[in-house]
Amino acid sequence: MKTKTIILSFLLLFSVARAPALAQKKSEPKPSPLAMATYKYKDTYIKVTYGAPSKKGRQIFGNLVPLGKVWRTGANEATEITFTQNVQIAGNLVPAGTYTLFTIPNAQKWTLLLNKELGQWGAYKYDEKKDVISSLGIPVPTEETEVFTINFEPKDGIVNLSMSWDRTKVSFPITLIEPASSAQQD
Repeated sequence: MKTKTIILSFLLLFSVARAPALAQKKSEPKPSPLAMATYKYKDTYIKVTYGAPSKKGRQIFGNLVPLGKVWRTGANEATEITFTQNVQIAGNLVPAGTYTLFTIPNAQKWTLLLNKELGQWGAYKYDEKKDVISSLGIPVPTEETEVFTINFEPKDGIVNLSMSWDRTKVSFPITLIEPASSAQQD
């Protein structure tokens, strides 16, 4: 009986002693921190959550991020985008909801993919059958950007979803669709 008590006491003591080390390990920041971009116009709210990797002297497009292949569009977990109202992206209707945002970077144009499968790590289990839209954007040269950044640029009733990293910036137009008035008269 004493042996069991001693073993249980040892196990309890060992787990208590390891708890601070485990807690400390969990709280260490990821090399690519979590970032968020938001945009609000009237009743429409758009939020993008992504991992923001840094360049760190690496060659990005065509090396770290292969051209012509599906990319998680950031680091760590795949990027997610939420719309509180229906929107149009490059003429494609996108119902309100949350989607995984993938891209296919190319030298001249990128493809934006919105996918119904949420909670993905990277693009390893990307399934094109679950795409809601596939849309082209046009990259433009920009000044050097160390950290991958997503932001919104409103212009003439449209908001551009812009992504910048290294010497590339690509934008996709999002048209906000105002909900129909519930008090319509005949």
